[in-house]
Amino acid sequence: MTTLPVIVVLDNVRSLYNTGAFFRTADAVGAERLVLCGITPRPDQGGRQARAIAKTALGSERSVPWEYEPDTSLAIERIRRSGYHIAIAETAPEATDLFAWAPTWPVCVVFGHEVTGVRPAVAPDDVTNVRIPMFGAKTSLNVAVAGGVVLYELMRKRMERSSL
Repeated sequence: MTTLPVIVVLDNVRSLYNTGAFFRTADAVGAERLVLCGITPRPDQGGRQARAIAKTALGSERSVPWEYEPDTSLAIERIRRSGYHIAIAETAPEATDLFAWAPTWPVCVVFGHEVTGVRPAVAPDDVTNVRIPMFGAKTSLNVAVAGGVVLYELMRKRMERSSL
């Protein structure tokens, strides 16, 4: 299996189905792993949560490496210290356009809460903020859909740069 040098961090993503969708997309692009933080639901919690994640993930919750870190700041700092560039997916107009972004590999992309996004307190100063261009009346996408757009664009950029 080919591995895309990308770690995905979910900062307080509350939806079981969004978490499951991230597992499925991470599997599809060959991401290295998911890091579930804060209130983000986990497959190991059992019961309804595990069933809802599994329903969307279609088994990828068992094939994608993942870990849980209650504190998003600690997770990001640990990943940064291990050599990953940190990028935060956000909707701010001053963020770098996803299609113009030239990522520094390996990269860690942080996605936040469905309503409030990534909490500013968890992000170190040396991050890249990346936004998906939006031309319609709405200014954001569902977090799992945004994850799919960003991860597939990273895969495209990596394939363009080198043979995966």
